[in-house]
Amino acid sequence: MNSQIIRVLVVDDSAYVRKVIKQMLSRSPFIEVVGTAHDGEEALDKLEQMADQVDVITLDLLMPKIDGVEFLRRQMERHPIPVIVVSIANEGGEMVLAALDAGAVDFVHKPTALATEKMYELAEELIDKVKAAANVPLKRLPLPFLAKSTDRTHPIQSLTHTSVTDLIVIGISTGGPQALAFLIPQLPSNFPIPVAIVLHMPIGYTKMYAERLDQLSELKVVEATDGEIISAGMVFIAPAGRHLTFKRQGDHVVARLAAQPFDMPHRPSVDVMFQSAAEVYGNRVLGIVMTGMGSDGKQGAAWIKSSGGSIFTESEETCIVYGMPRSVVESGLSDRQIPLSDMAQAILEVL
Repeated sequence: MNSQIIRVLVVDDSAYVRKVIKQMLSRSPFIEVVGTAHDGEEALDKLEQMADQVDVITLDLLMPKIDGVEFLRRQMERHPIPVIVVSIANEGGEMVLAALDAGAVDFVHKPTALATEKMYELAEELIDKVKAAANVPLKRLPLPFLAKSTDRTHPIQSLTHTSVTDLIVIGISTGGPQALAFLIPQLPSNFPIPVAIVLHMPIGYTKMYAERLDQLSELKVVEATDGEIISAGMVFIAPAGRHLTFKRQGDHVVARLAAQPFDMPHRPSVDVMFQSAAEVYGNRVLGIVMTGMGSDGKQGAAWIKSSGGSIFTESEETCIVYGMPRSVVESGLSDRQIPLSDMAQAILEVL
């Protein structure tokens, strides 16, 4: 799609928002809005005629007649198309997670105030995510590795900790909620070391996502809190808006949360967490960089490698967006490239 025009269908019940999204996307010479729809029913009707003419859909969730989630379920059954959800911040959070379940690639927030300047602040993020979505292979839609809440993934058999690895840190972004819902439930209840995760999500969603992942998993999954002991058998997800680092206190390591450093493109940052893990745990760290846009994690992977730790990357064949892992691989920092389907087993092998 990099050398072609990306054709977008904008679905939103607000005529004003449809107009603004169209104007935002028109800032890119590589994107063309080829149609709009005011609800899921109209979108389904239009796509019946023009599905082959649409590369990406931007989708509101709270709409009359057929809402965004139901639209996603129906559309993915008949003709998968990459979808970016555009939702109001902190409203309908469960619907956002349900939309990711149904096959949405990613989501962005639209501000509650319909101020034009606020809407246009989203332009760069939305354009980047539409471009990334356009490159998702259709054969991976709807996202195939999601562990449904009604179908617990069977964990791999229990194990004994005999390795030199004391911490696993994971960096992940676009496609991350679905990939983690496949990976983490495979780890057994007596998993002998802690797992810490940076997942790029908007503020207000990481706690809700951690609670949902906890319901799927044998391990205890929580949104990390400042001063919390990093203990075995737990999965800590960095809260959106704050960096997660580690500090040794006596016989324990505790989580530290902070807004600084301010000069990072993401908060939380994979690079910041990986660097701190290397400084506190030395060569006893396994870093894993998974699906996502950009290069967050590359510098952090270098810190882990220089401290004697190991780096795994998710292989291109299962990444929704092969950006973050690619940056690590091309820098020569990846020890193993592993499909998502084999990642849990690879983790257990090092333990």
